[in-house]
Amino acid sequence: MATDIIVPTLGESVSDATIARWIKKAGDAVAADEPVVELETDKVTLEVPSPVAGQLSELVVAEGDTVEVGALLARVEAGKGASAQAAKPETPAAKSEAPAPKAAPAPASKVDAHPLSPAVRRLVEENNLNPENITGTGVDGRLTKADVLAAMKAPAPATASQAPRSLATSQTPRQTPRDIDAAREERVPMSKLRRVIAGRLKEAQNNAAMLTTFNEVDMTELMALRASYRTEFENTHQVRLGFMGMFVQASVMALREFPAVNAEIEGNDIIYKNYYNIGVAVGTPQGLVVPVIKGAEEMNLAEVERTIGDFGMRARDGKIAPDDMAGGTFTISNGG
Repeated sequence: MATDIIVPTLGESVSDATIARWIKKAGDAVAADEPVVELETDKVTLEVPSPVAGQLSELVVAEGDTVEVGALLARVEAGKGASAQAAKPETPAAKSEAPAPKAAPAPASKVDAHPLSPAVRRLVEENNLNPENITGTGVDGRLTKADVLAAMKAPAPATASQAPRSLATSQTPRQTPRDIDAAREERVPMSKLRRVIAGRLKEAQNNAAMLTTFNEVDMTELMALRASYRTEFENTHQVRLGFMGMFVQASVMALREFPAVNAEIEGNDIIYKNYYNIGVAVGTPQGLVVPVIKGAEEMNLAEVERTIGDFGMRARDGKIAPDDMAGGTFTISNGG
């Protein structure tokens, strides 16, 4: 009996995703909850597992396709692959014959070990780069778009075959100022994440009243307080004591005093939120993400710091789930 693998819920305001790569191929045996396909949204990359053990019988969509929530990705024949995993009997070799030495297997290339995502593959091919010569900084050494862009900016090594140009070369057409500028430009397609960030910033500018205000705060006493209790706090709770956790708790106190700041406009109504889900902006190689500390008003300082630390680690590893970034009512960004 075939079981469908569908696109899961991707989080608030995220309705579609791109097939980054198929981890398994048609005909492969899969275990229950084993990752089958990797999806890329405008926020995160996530793996979709098989709901049952069996054999992957059909891949419905291809790498690079865009799929919506609930769309069919693949089908698994439940239990079919499990029997195929049984050990096959081996034919015993004649005792008089010595086994032939096996040739040493060729080392696996980076591309074989970690297939490139469609976006990275396109960038590599468009710029005639060899992915074997690029150091990957992603999960398990996987190449990311940031790795490829960094390699493009690195100066190309000079080769021995390059000879100095002769002064008596044939005349070439005179370059215009625009040609000279174009030679020093680099055109790189925007990632889906960058396009969405730009679109939402423009949307916010068009649909909401924008206000910028600057206020200076004397942090002397708070810095002294942190210095006094930092070691004791970290030894007791096994988590570092930073300023962001204090800012989160201060924000909750301020939002309680000014509930309109924690509200949103929907149609002709103002919705006042009687809970405080604080978004904390985290920078990653793929772009800025904003995981949300849900129910921050119910947490003590150690719990807030522990949550921030967990978000930061998972964001850098590309493990932030869509639900982690949904439901925020107020956001804090560290300007440096």
